[in-house]
Amino acid sequence: MEAPRDGDTACILIVDDHEDNIELLRARLESWGFATESAGDGEEALQRIEQSPPDLILLDVMMPKIDGIEVARRVKGNRSLPFIPIIMQTALDATENKVEGLEAGADDYITKPIDFAELKARVNSMLRIKRLQDALEERERQLLEANERLRHMSQTDALTGLDNRRYLEERIDEMFEHARRLNEPFACVMCDLDRFKSVNDTYGHQAGDAVLKQFARILRNEVREIDRVGRYGGEEFMLLLPGTVLDAAVTFAERVRKEVEGHTFTFDGTQICRTASFGVSAWPHPRIGNCDVLVRAADDALYVAKETGRNRVVRFDSDEFNEHLAADEGSDGSDRPRDVITTPRVADEGIRWER
Repeated sequence: MEAPRDGDTACILIVDDHEDNIELLRARLESWGFATESAGDGEEALQRIEQSPPDLILLDVMMPKIDGIEVARRVKGNRSLPFIPIIMQTALDATENKVEGLEAGADDYITKPIDFAELKARVNSMLRIKRLQDALEERERQLLEANERLRHMSQTDALTGLDNRRYLEERIDEMFEHARRLNEPFACVMCDLDRFKSVNDTYGHQAGDAVLKQFARILRNEVREIDRVGRYGGEEFMLLLPGTVLDAAVTFAERVRKEVEGHTFTFDGTQICRTASFGVSAWPHPRIGNCDVLVRAADDALYVAKETGRNRVVRFDSDEFNEHLAADEGSDGSDRPRDVITTPRVADEGIRWER
């Protein structure tokens, strides 16, 4: 039940084991404009509160089965319930009885025989507090939702809905250290749509965006729940595969490559066919000392896949990878479309490359 607002009818649950008391209270409360429900014992009261939380509970202390003290304790201890003010009513006017009820969670107390003017004032006071409490909780909920949206935006690529580069770089550090700590394998796959620039040049940037989104959907559908997939930049994407050895990562990349090759991208009634190239690296490996080297190795394997014909999967320690880098060592690299690794040299921490 929603919190009462000005002009709304607040619902008050009357809990008393004497029917005459219930009817008397019901008549007064309804004459003041409140809606009422009733329960004849604590057990019935708890069931009603669980099913449909009232705006306020007028609770008798002395009852069979479950007394009012225990009802108050359970209601206030139930985190699934909203804030419900409890006014306890009793013929026991001793201070220790009031203290016991308040410590159990009661918000206010009224003694029998009830002074109805006092009751009306206490009910209105408690309902004002409830309105303030509910308004505060609603603002907190909205703030949490806003913070969650901001967090999601800061971690997500706006076009594809995948992880963005910054979030990927944060996760790979954590995932690599976790793998090293547990001595579990960890693989990185870099992939890139082939001849993507021609999509923008031929069909326009909206078509290019549509192709990227569809490519992202293929990647998302192929990875496991524990994997991370994100847009690393432009038409280049990164996939992080925990618990995956190099051979398995190559097999995975080959499966995705075939999926892309057999897929027809569409935009505004136009069919567009493109392939993708993949570079794969993994740890543990004697040439991989840290996550930066892991990413560079996958990125350079991707470059080799592009240079050797596209629509291919290249692993960073394969013969063709090493042969291509060796052949490249004497070139000036002027034909390269981006800043790439040109000359390898071995260091203690793993592969080091001069760009």
